[in-house]
Amino acid sequence: MFKNLERHRMGLYEKALPNELSWEEKIAKAKALGFDFLEISVDESDERRARLDWSDEEIYGLRRLCEQYELPLQSMCLSAHRKFPFGSADPAIREQAVIHMEKAITLAYKLGVRNIQLAGYDVYYEPANQETHERFIDGMRFCAKLAERAGIMLSVEIMDTDYLNSLSKFEVLNRAVNSPFFTAYPDVGNINGWNYDTCTELALSAPHITQIHLKDTYKVKEGYKGQFRDLVIGEGEVDFDAIFKTIKKTELVVPMVIEMWAQDEKWEENIVTAQNRLNIACMGADLPTLFPALT
Repeated sequence: MFKNLERHRMGLYEKALPNELSWEEKIAKAKALGFDFLEISVDESDERRARLDWSDEEIYGLRRLCEQYELPLQSMCLSAHRKFPFGSADPAIREQAVIHMEKAITLAYKLGVRNIQLAGYDVYYEPANQETHERFIDGMRFCAKLAERAGIMLSVEIMDTDYLNSLSKFEVLNRAVNSPFFTAYPDVGNINGWNYDTCTELALSAPHITQIHLKDTYKVKEGYKGQFRDLVIGEGEVDFDAIFKTIKKTELVVPMVIEMWAQDEKWEENIVTAQNRLNIACMGADLPTLFPALT
């Protein structure tokens, strides 16, 4: 099968680029680095949540920039629900969760975003229990219906907390929601960080995976909380060689996104380092390399 397919489509997480860059600068840089798309972030900060209230002029202006550079915003990382979760005991917070979801669907539809990544938290800043879990499931059923109506895929991220830290847990959740527009967005770093067998997990849920985050982590151990962010790919404990062999074996051809963060002036060097390391892993799996040779 893979002999007749080109390389995987590769995206870059917006936060891997400095926040002070304009949208045109972000798009141009991602294009120059050999990416196929950007993943826009709508997180819990006031600055990024304000994107949900962009005017049509702002939305379509950004879309025209993407068309100009031939680099779309294919996916959206919608982590604003960490602050406004569907599982909250507070009805006002749950109402905000609904509003955020409705606005995100509208924004995605207008921008041409195909896939919205949802945060797999029932709650984050309040105690979790069976009731928060059940409210979360109800919320996901509602979200799935919104997505079905718009024709936009929802993908739940496998997270850095133990509530939804494996694809095995997603499969249970998936049966409860039961929608073709409700799928999985595994973060291989998070799965690895919680000491699951990442390759077995990917093989288990391959039919339900619509996008993959490539991120490195250190594993949770006794007396150590692990490290789930701010690592350059290749610095942590994720076995990317084995992951790409599994991707080939399971014939997973979904888009993938490099998830890193621009923490210092070496951000571009760090992206190129990650790209080169992922290329090596692809070659080891006899897959087409993801990026042109960069130095």
